[in-house]
Amino acid sequence: MIEVGRIVQIHDETVRRWHSLPVDNPYQGFEALVCDQHAWNFRLWHEEDLARCPDAGDARIAQTKRTIDRLNQARNDAIERLDEWLADWLQQQGIQPLPGARWNTETPGSAIDRLSVLALRIYHLDEQLQRAEVTDQFKESVAQKLAICHRQRERLALALEQLLEEIRSGRCHHQPFRQLKMYNDPQLNPYLYSRGAADQTKP
Repeated sequence: MIEVGRIVQIHDETVRRWHSLPVDNPYQGFEALVCDQHAWNFRLWHEEDLARCPDAGDARIAQTKRTIDRLNQARNDAIERLDEWLADWLQQQGIQPLPGARWNTETPGSAIDRLSVLALRIYHLDEQLQRAEVTDQFKESVAQKLAICHRQRERLALALEQLLEEIRSGRCHHQPFRQLKMYNDPQLNPYLYSRGAADQTKP
């Protein structure tokens, strides 16, 4: 169904490739959904770096903030598509939760998103280790952070494997978690719909 080791592999190989080549998606099926979700995190990571640039002017920061909102919305939509794929697969296989099946606090899609962010963090921490101008103390600090990230990813990947097995066996429910973000919706964000109403009243 879903191979967690393959997900980690896709995250790593795309992060390396996308830092020298355009963002692409050569995968099929569920792997294509994994790559798409990861690509939004990749774009979001680098846009957030721009937002923290001390030389950025107010206009640039405002533009970057709007871009971050758009990318974050796309990222969350992609998480939902991962969970929707799994829900469809379970239905096709006729897999139903057993009586007394437990509920989990995190969906597989959310765990995959966290693995994606860890892949990005690992790549950029490793990049810091390659800097020639930094001190040994700095490198030691980075190496410690890198080791923590690797341990976290290993444990998160194992936890995701266990969760998927419980879902497959019917011992755990799977329910896509709807983010229902309001800030980008012109009908739900009061600053957006109030502005629209004000514009309509203008002569």
